[in-house]
Amino acid sequence: MPLRDAAYPESSMDFRHLIWLFPTVLTLHNAEEAIWLPAWSADAGRWYKPIAPRIFRAAALVLTVFAWLVTWMSSRSGGQSVWTYLVFGFMAAMLGNVIIPHAVLTIAMRKYMPGLASALALNIPILFWLIFLALKEGQVSGGKAIASILGVPMLLALSIPLLFKIGKAMGL
Repeated sequence: MPLRDAAYPESSMDFRHLIWLFPTVLTLHNAEEAIWLPAWSADAGRWYKPIAPRIFRAAALVLTVFAWLVTWMSSRSGGQSVWTYLVFGFMAAMLGNVIIPHAVLTIAMRKYMPGLASALALNIPILFWLIFLALKEGQVSGGKAIASILGVPMLLALSIPLLFKIGKAMGL
């Protein structure tokens, strides 16, 4: 049940209008990584396997297009839809990505990991806000929201090798 007060009409500051911030933030974050992470990975030693620029960039492109697609499907389907839960879980995954690997590896290696700046400046404030709005407005709720927060990041993590294979096959 939405927590929204009936005295306040829907505005342009609600989740349905702001959902497009999610793929925008993800695009900017992935762009930062696409530019600098492949070169960084060559010197990451035991912490991160080196990745060819074209493979990483193609994989990041596929993930970015997927984020735009699920956001579009969510915007068409509305709250409590499978697509909205998918976007919700995807946002949680991107928040987790701030900590692991970006913050952890930056600290462990004492060397900036590309993606941390956009993660701190954009992902944390905007995605926390979107998650708060989704819950407050009843776009997602209960056990499905918890399952989404746990399940989608796991699925995305498991998809990384597949994304790299797709990236290699794309040959960009």
